[in-house]
Amino acid sequence: MVNNFSKNLVDWYARNLRDLPWRNTQNSYRIWLSEIILQQTRVIQGLPYYLKFIEKYPTVLKLAKAKEEEILKLWEGLGYYSRARNLHKAAIMVVEKYNGEFPTSYNNLIKLKGVGVYTASAVASFSSNEAVAVVDGNVYRVLSRIFGVFTPINSSEGQKEFKKIADSLLDTSNSANHNQAIMEFGALCCTPKKPKCLTCPFLKDCYSFNNNTIDILPIKLKKTKITIKYFFYLIIKVPNNTTYISRREKKGIWKHLYEFPLVVSEINLSSKQIIENFSELLSIEIPPNKVTLIKKLDKPHKLSHQHIYTTFFEYQYNGKIISDKFSNVAVNNLDNYPFPVLISNFKENYKF
Repeated sequence: MVNNFSKNLVDWYARNLRDLPWRNTQNSYRIWLSEIILQQTRVIQGLPYYLKFIEKYPTVLKLAKAKEEEILKLWEGLGYYSRARNLHKAAIMVVEKYNGEFPTSYNNLIKLKGVGVYTASAVASFSSNEAVAVVDGNVYRVLSRIFGVFTPINSSEGQKEFKKIADSLLDTSNSANHNQAIMEFGALCCTPKKPKCLTCPFLKDCYSFNNNTIDILPIKLKKTKITIKYFFYLIIKVPNNTTYISRREKKGIWKHLYEFPLVVSEINLSSKQIIENFSELLSIEIPPNKVTLIKKLDKPHKLSHQHIYTTFFEYQYNGKIISDKFSNVAVNNLDNYPFPVLISNFKENYKF
């Protein structure tokens, strides 16, 4: 084991830490909010969202009272929208079970919707200095490289092994600083690519530096199979300056976000097939010569488990669509609805 690991780590942190708003507070609500936003998200992208959420929902009570649609709209573009839905559910739980007092202990935090072992550990540590070690992506990378751990980080054995190592290294009298330090060290020094090894305080003791395994560690099992999907959207232009949208209700990507009429396929379809599918979807007869291809995205929209190839079509329609699924809304009001970033980016450059 590396001598004085925690002391050297905290000393490095004191010299290199970034001034981030959630580090200047012990408010467990604000710390929790930052942790949820920063899941699967880099600080540079998440910071503006954190500031927007704190401004609109300064307390957990205000967040709990908000409508889910408002929260999804504010979250728009951040991705992994289940985080936003769970954020709302957790806020409601805090109000109902803890009388609006956001918990600070690991045992109470872990009960909240969307809060796992890492998040509960982080919030408990940062808000009340509870002696629990954090293990996130940065920590996995730091520990695997310095100590030469080849157990896959996404295996149950790996998770237990890394947690054991993290616990053994923790300075229990100063857990908040230690945990912040090891996460910051992974974010700024022991980075995924081109780590700053020559300025690393653990250079002499680092297994990966001495054994040329920096590009190998940490080990991660490849479990996710990437599927290919083709999304075909139809923008229906109605003379009274309205259009049709629907709310995604099924489990899966973008649940409770809005979209234009959509046909999904696992293979690329011909124009004829696409129009036939739209006619069936909307229960109207769509003349092929009235549908115009507006935009075909050159690159797929990449999600963790699927790549989406997207095409947008336009249809001038004078009739009325009778459906519980589709809503006729004013074009001027579209910005009030939460859309996936894929559609939001399209809307910015499209003239209704």
